[in-house]
Amino acid sequence: MSASTLFAARRISTTSLVLAGAAVAAWAATVVWIRAEDMGAMPGTMGMSLWSFTIMWGLMMAAMMLPSVTPFVRSYQATIVDRRAIRLVALAAGYLAVWTGVGVVAFFVADRFGEVAATNAGLAQTIAVSTFVVVGLFQLTPLKYRCLSHCRSPLGHLMHYLGFTGRSRDLRAGASHGWFCLGCCWALMLLMVAFGVMNVGAMVVLAAVIAVEKVWRHGEAFARVVGVACLAFAVALVFEPGLAPGLDPDAVMPMMDMMDMSS
Repeated sequence: MSASTLFAARRISTTSLVLAGAAVAAWAATVVWIRAEDMGAMPGTMGMSLWSFTIMWGLMMAAMMLPSVTPFVRSYQATIVDRRAIRLVALAAGYLAVWTGVGVVAFFVADRFGEVAATNAGLAQTIAVSTFVVVGLFQLTPLKYRCLSHCRSPLGHLMHYLGFTGRSRDLRAGASHGWFCLGCCWALMLLMVAFGVMNVGAMVVLAAVIAVEKVWRHGEAFARVVGVACLAFAVALVFEPGLAPGLDPDAVMPMMDMMDMSS
């Protein structure tokens, strides 16, 4: 193996370690914040402001998505010949900006669904069942696999990104990849509303599902299995609404008691 090959391998390893370290730091910050505020598998936004919720969501997305984006970053890195560190930071910033922006939408969705869980148990259960049906069906659609193929085979899209020019080219490339990733994973993220937005257990499972879909060689088949599992879970929710604590009326009272104690 030549010296240049060894150096390239070392760069790739360093990049992977940096992404892994950033994900671990984001996980740690998220868990500490959730425990400090005594949040978890509860409906709605748990009294958080839009600003706080969006910051929390950004941390959660960094924790959940950075491991699965490693193959893309490594492929993109091979095209960079100058200012590698700065340009990779811009790439990651563009990618995370898309997912952080989604947090604004997630805030209003979670807030509305939290109100439904508190006032209309029947509708909350219907929404929970419908959410899993939507996710299950989307996991089986061609659109899912078109977006997933982009994430699984980034080399095929690098030529498009190489056409970007100007100082913002890396930021734009990261944002573009983020939109494809959003197209692939938006339905899975919708499950965070059903399980509770700050449900750490659900975050870990969904992060693992997303990573397996994108990295494992049988990822597309695995995505179909997840889709079928979501449809089966929808049936289970008909009989046991508590399986979706983010839309479970019984989870609202502990949250209300917690808010009363803090006031």
